[in-house]
Amino acid sequence: MVVQGEPHSLKVTLEEMIYHTRMVARGIRHSLLVADLPFMSYQISPQQALENAGRLIKEGGAHAVKLEGGQRSAPAVEAIAGADIPVMGHIGLTPQSVHRLGGFRVQRDASRLLDDALAVEQAGAFALVVECIPVDLAEQIRTSVKIPTIGIGAGAGCDGQILVTHDMLGLFGDLKPRFVKQYADIGAAIVEAVEAYCREVRDGRFPAMEHSFRA
Repeated sequence: MVVQGEPHSLKVTLEEMIYHTRMVARGIRHSLLVADLPFMSYQISPQQALENAGRLIKEGGAHAVKLEGGQRSAPAVEAIAGADIPVMGHIGLTPQSVHRLGGFRVQRDASRLLDDALAVEQAGAFALVVECIPVDLAEQIRTSVKIPTIGIGAGAGCDGQILVTHDMLGLFGDLKPRFVKQYADIGAAIVEAVEAYCREVRDGRFPAMEHSFRA
């Protein structure tokens, strides 16, 4: 959404995810690189999920993969983890389910979400993203599972936190979820710099002699 300008993540392909993962893999030294399995790359069968997870590891250079869904995705998690590929789960607001959920909404079904968390853990996930759920429910999930929970819009009670880089740096202004804290306004700084560049080119002030070569 923040890179391609799409209203949701459903159009992203596996090939695009492999490409972006490969770019990140070149730049990291110590971080854990987790790549998302995109929509319809794991829902058809556990075998499909395993094959595509393998591509993200082998071709993309990921260390682990992430997929959305709780109980319904447990067989895929089990197949991938069974091949010694680390799997991260994702429950609560699952962006690939945006149409079924009726938009990007807070998820409050405590019984279902607890069952989802336990199912993903039992299937072999090493960690769990918990998105856009009430604070008390997020804490209940954290104390119910033995694997780390990573929150996004789920309060401070999780073991870790996520923010989209473009959101926290002010690079994307079209969608402003309540749970986002903007730590900088780099977007405004970029606009200001480009406008200054354009003015100087029009006025003939750039390039100046210090930016040019002499005979």
